[in-house]
Amino acid sequence: MTVTATSVDQSGQLQPAPTARGNRLLRLVPAAASALCGLLLYVSFPPRTLWWLALPAFAGFAWVLRGRGWKAALGLGYLFGLGFLLPLLVWTGVEVGPGPWLALVAIEAVFVALVGVGTAAVSRLPAWPLWAAAVWIAGEAVRARVPFRGFPWGKIAFGQADGVFLPLAAVGGTPVLGFAVVLCGFGLYEAGRLIAERRRGRTVRRAAAAAALLSVAVPVAGAVAARPLVSDKAEAGTRTVAVIQGNVPRSGLEFSAQRRAVLDHHVRETLKLAADIKAGKAPRPDYVLWPENSSDIDPFTNPDAAAVINGAAKAVGVPISVGGVVEKGGRLLNEQILWDPAKGPTQTYDKRQVQPFGEYLPLRGLVGAVNKNWTSMVRQDFSRGTEPGVFDIDGAKVGLATCYEAAFDWAVRDTVTHGAQMISVPSNNATFDRSEMTYQQLAMSRVRAVEHSRTVTVPVTSGVSAVIMPDGRITRKTGMFVPAYLVQKIPLRSSETPATRMGILPEAALLVVAAAGLGWAIGAGVRGRRAGVA
Repeated sequence: MTVTATSVDQSGQLQPAPTARGNRLLRLVPAAASALCGLLLYVSFPPRTLWWLALPAFAGFAWVLRGRGWKAALGLGYLFGLGFLLPLLVWTGVEVGPGPWLALVAIEAVFVALVGVGTAAVSRLPAWPLWAAAVWIAGEAVRARVPFRGFPWGKIAFGQADGVFLPLAAVGGTPVLGFAVVLCGFGLYEAGRLIAERRRGRTVRRAAAAAALLSVAVPVAGAVAARPLVSDKAEAGTRTVAVIQGNVPRSGLEFSAQRRAVLDHHVRETLKLAADIKAGKAPRPDYVLWPENSSDIDPFTNPDAAAVINGAAKAVGVPISVGGVVEKGGRLLNEQILWDPAKGPTQTYDKRQVQPFGEYLPLRGLVGAVNKNWTSMVRQDFSRGTEPGVFDIDGAKVGLATCYEAAFDWAVRDTVTHGAQMISVPSNNATFDRSEMTYQQLAMSRVRAVEHSRTVTVPVTSGVSAVIMPDGRITRKTGMFVPAYLVQKIPLRSSETPATRMGILPEAALLVVAAAGLGWAIGAGVRGRRAGVA
């Protein structure tokens, strides 16, 4: 006689019980779903324009986390982080191999895992999507500050440059924009769950249904209401700006050994612009913007570098912002230098947020013990600047956020609070070849344009260089690894958006919401355990 195990389902009918193998497979479903949802979130990021995929990604993340214990939530959150960050940050290993890439992802995914624990904890609360979305932003806030002064790459806001939620950047910066996206994703899951509960004949409380509906409706309505904050209107006149992309002889870390060639390439493209201006093929700009590292030869100590830069400035007849590597008083600086055709260097800005393991090497002794090649790549640490970068070019205030700084809210905002009427993000992406890094960073600049209602220019050594209007639209751009110049008349703006005026306050408010939700959830859990013991 064969005996078949059975179980009783929710309708009272006998059903075959799952086998041991079936149980094991079922336990793997949440793990696989969590990793796949992380991958879906990655696909929503540039260079793709599938921003809306972030919503089902967070809906799926909510499904695997809701009601879980902290150990399961920690593991599932880590898998979500790996699914998202492994492909997103693969460019970090383009030239140095998989070791640093995997180490970076392994560390950054820990923050996502902790967010998973927090999300599972608050998922038992009324209106839980609100608390859970705030917990995600709290995780981003921590990740943007530690370790080594933080790594904000992968903020949800940076995947929304083409999305309907983008105007919210002008309301409260990247924290509010990211919060709206995550809230909407969690709200979609909760709405679907309540609809399924209703179809099973179970009672759904009106308050829960209203909270789910508002979680979806409020972010969308807020984005629509914020659209008037986005404007291309000139408030302080206009300027014609030229962006130079000189290109490099070879991509990769050998870029640093090509210093004179890179400088010559940018001089050559500027001379081409000057010739086209003389021939009437291009309008004369009011100033020219070169990228970061366009002159890795210090023009203050090398007369030949100073001579060719000066020749380019005289040929084009306007000031040039040059990205140089200079040494002052024993300090190595990543510096932007405003080079006037008549006066020479007149203003400078030293990069303040220097890149760990790229421009300086934390834990140098430990890293050298693991791989001496890595320490040889960063022989001398760059020092940090201390003052915000705003060049005054004949009355136009040009804010500067050099490359990596564009990822940090404070580094862009304080150029505007110090008077910047437009922003330039000079960058060097040649080290990362043709990876997605260039497009991810370009999307950051588009978000910054809307956040502060400023035109943003992106001069890059090897592409993609671009001119971005205050509404986030790219109006001019180059290809990758081609010499090119862009010339365009742009609006200068002087008003400040709510995001600029409030600064860190929206993020701080969301941190308070996250802390309140976690405190409520922990308190409810303690009371529940006490009641169980009693």
